[in-house]
Amino acid sequence: MISVSFVRSSHVPFGRTLRFAALLAMTGLAACGLPRSGPTKKEIFTGAVERGGDAHVIYVNNHVTRATAYAPTYGFGGDFLAAGQVGADEIRPGDVLGLTIWENVDDGLLSSLGQSNTPLQEIQVDSAGYIFVPYAGRVMAAGNSPDALRQIITSRLSNQTPDPQVTVTRVAGDGATVSVMGKVNGQGVFPIERPTRSLSAMLARAGGVSIDPEIAVVTVKRGNTTGRVWLKDLYANSRNDIALRPGDVILVEEDQRSFTALGALGGQTKVPLGSEEIDAIEAIAMVGGLQSQLADPTGVFVLREEPQSVARSVMGRNDLYGDQRMAYILDLTRPNGLFLARDFMIRDGDTVYVTEAPYVQWQKTLGAITGSAATARTLDSLGSN
Repeated sequence: MISVSFVRSSHVPFGRTLRFAALLAMTGLAACGLPRSGPTKKEIFTGAVERGGDAHVIYVNNHVTRATAYAPTYGFGGDFLAAGQVGADEIRPGDVLGLTIWENVDDGLLSSLGQSNTPLQEIQVDSAGYIFVPYAGRVMAAGNSPDALRQIITSRLSNQTPDPQVTVTRVAGDGATVSVMGKVNGQGVFPIERPTRSLSAMLARAGGVSIDPEIAVVTVKRGNTTGRVWLKDLYANSRNDIALRPGDVILVEEDQRSFTALGALGGQTKVPLGSEEIDAIEAIAMVGGLQSQLADPTGVFVLREEPQSVARSVMGRNDLYGDQRMAYILDLTRPNGLFLARDFMIRDGDTVYVTEAPYVQWQKTLGAITGSAATARTLDSLGSN
């Protein structure tokens, strides 16, 4: 609230005194309500922990760049890495089998007169893992290879027909499938077969990714466990090319990490990081750089919440608990300011904020005063008429 008090002088007309008071009031109001892009550097400092606020305000130096170089990485846990490849020949519930039985007699148990073999096509393995074969009964198929199942059926039939010969083939491997979805050229449900038992092979089976590989992230959900890896790391490190298991869900999507740019920058928006790591200089460049008419190069802030371990390392304190609000200051005018900005890494969820130069607010104040003076002259002119 701005209050103006004055004493009427016998030497100054009351109308002019009133107009002067109005000028002062308008100037004061203009100075208090000038438009700006956000808080000043001084206002951010008032929110520091040392001044009763809840954020640690810290100038970036070499120690800070090293301590904050931590970046969450993608990768698969031990459960994924320890899983062996699925046996390509192992029969599972849901698989569809084809059997052909030859009998060494003219009139066999299964074959018609004049025929030597009997085809039994599309026999589906039930949910318990069994199939039914005439004269052999209910046979456990799941867990066996086609050759092992052939021997079991042959043994059972040999008690009823002389020297039977049996072949077993897997018509469809629907009992061991994975789902592939997202940014791939061919989404669908695919069986785990001999050529597609690994993650990279299954992605190739789905037609490959349909986005830039540099920003592609592959997520594998297995039961209640989820693993994630950069596509380029999948091909760069064979350890990441995990073996698939029945029921796996594979999702390919663009990297969702981003930062927010605010203040005296060329653009104010939410910006995808675009690659695995970018530094503060790159982040500023991605939104058009500093606005030369507005920006204060001594007031480039990076706001984030640091994990406890990183915050303790930055502050050199062991009495910090939980995530900590940090406001890092980059002073680009210092001799090594640009180098520090180049070494300071931007992370997912960061806010990059650039304050306005002090003279900008001064110019705005002058403009407000000039405008107020013009208004006062108008009032004076009207009062003289």
